[in-house]
Amino acid sequence: MKSDLINSLTYADAGVSIDAGNAMVDEIKPLVRATRRPGADAEIGGFGGLFDLKAAGFKDPILVAANDGVGTKVKIAVDTNQHHTIGIDLVAMCVNDIVVQGAEPLFFLDYFATGKLAADIGVEIVRGIAEGCRIAGCALIGGETAEMPGLYARGDYDLAGFAVGAAERGTLLPRLDTIREGDVILGLASSGVHSNGFSLVRYIVDMARVKWEAPAPFAPEQSLGEALLTPTRIYVKEILAVLKGESGAGIKALAHITGGGFPDNIPRVLPDGFGARLDLSSIKAQPVFSWLSKAGGVADTEMLRTFNCGIGMAVVVAAEHADAIANAFTTLGETVSRFGVITQHVDGDRVRYDGRLPL
Repeated sequence: MKSDLINSLTYADAGVSIDAGNAMVDEIKPLVRATRRPGADAEIGGFGGLFDLKAAGFKDPILVAANDGVGTKVKIAVDTNQHHTIGIDLVAMCVNDIVVQGAEPLFFLDYFATGKLAADIGVEIVRGIAEGCRIAGCALIGGETAEMPGLYARGDYDLAGFAVGAAERGTLLPRLDTIREGDVILGLASSGVHSNGFSLVRYIVDMARVKWEAPAPFAPEQSLGEALLTPTRIYVKEILAVLKGESGAGIKALAHITGGGFPDNIPRVLPDGFGARLDLSSIKAQPVFSWLSKAGGVADTEMLRTFNCGIGMAVVVAAEHADAIANAFTTLGETVSRFGVITQHVDGDRVRYDGRLPL
């Protein structure tokens, strides 16, 4: 038997198809080209992607980099065979981390690992990534597709994203030396759960014994799978527009509300000696959070440190500019709530709450 294999064994026999990978690259090239922007031609196929900072208009830039994934939200995409939006999540989780530092996302690269490459699924994933890049205004300049039988089960995959942005020297956020007691915290609404806490979400779905294809208990016009795969909101263009506008100087800090919720993410952009007091009753939480809380018996404190609970981005602003900045975001289509203030912090929790979540 062994002699029959001499000079005949191929990579495909081990479960990896080079031809399938090359075919997928050819199919996604038009999607990638659609993300072109000044500084990048968005062509793929070389050994590395290129970006021209001068062509993008920067004079003395500081580069800002971020990488992330989408966690076990991927498992819902796999189980429901719905792959066209998960790429938007991947881009969102990276570029939102860049824009909170006052930087403009410039380019993006992805890593797609799977047990057995299904080109049609891979193309749908990249279609979502390209759409996310288009929404964020960054170029998709490269990526990697890894077929790894034996490490991933057939049909399973995972994603990682890498984004780089830039800001002119002296314009980065947070402006720690300007933050004062009494500064206002505005909240920009999320689109739902975004891409954190999905291990708990899936556990609650199992407990509730609701099928992915069944009507969502909190959004019966959609299946449960469709509703939970609502992509993470990308705030890049709106935030950059306000930062560059008349009231932009009043923005002192931005916090992307991801894993760890309010208590972990807001303190990341505050100087020592400062905390936040949040009015939970002012938050308009989407119905999905009420369902997760009730179906899973999840306490408010756990909801607040696991999910965004309806606020995807916190904006710390000077009190005298709060109304103007809120109006600027509203004009751009954001749903804005005034949900907190900056406080002095001596000991105990840095983020404290008034009222209760409207779940």
